[in-house]
Amino acid sequence: MEDMEEFNSLRERAAQGDAEAQFQLAVRYDNAAGVPRDPVAAANWYRFAAEQAHGLAQFHLGLMLNAGDVGFERDDVAAARWFLQAAEQGVADAQFNLGLMYYTAEGVEQNDGEAFRWFAAAVEQGHAKAQFNLGVLYANGHGCETDNIAAYQFWLMAVMQGDANANANIAMMRDKLTAEQADAAQASAVEWANQHLNG
Repeated sequence: MEDMEEFNSLRERAAQGDAEAQFQLAVRYDNAAGVPRDPVAAANWYRFAAEQAHGLAQFHLGLMLNAGDVGFERDDVAAARWFLQAAEQGVADAQFNLGLMYYTAEGVEQNDGEAFRWFAAAVEQGHAKAQFNLGVLYANGHGCETDNIAAYQFWLMAVMQGDANANANIAMMRDKLTAEQADAAQASAVEWANQHLNG
């Protein structure tokens, strides 16, 4: 009974235009949390909140549009627009996804410089997958000058956060660096970890 009262209260606040309530209602419909899964209702409530500049709603709407779902078609162009709005508000996952879209030309024109920009923004917030991808860009000189030391450092940072994909890259890159270069990159990665992970 209490759950239904809570849901009705949430739905009432959402209907009155409360962006956070709209977002929470969308999450419930999206994840079948106390209600049957309804991707169309989820997308609608995400959109209502997103249009009020709710960053997480913008991100989740972008995810739904990027994947496509029951009741609507995949729309990468619209997904990129919503990811951009959320990314500009500092949503790290949106920054990462937008970086991927620029790197793979999904919904936007391929642009390594923009991919680098958005991965770097997500890295500033400690996003492990963005750290991995920024390492890839540095290793290949995409959107930046090739920098094996930076690539190694970002892959180390990603591994420190549990990104196992970076392990193989670290082993490969380690062979391309001098001992001093590897030590300097490792020291920078440890310093970052001490500031961001142990704080």
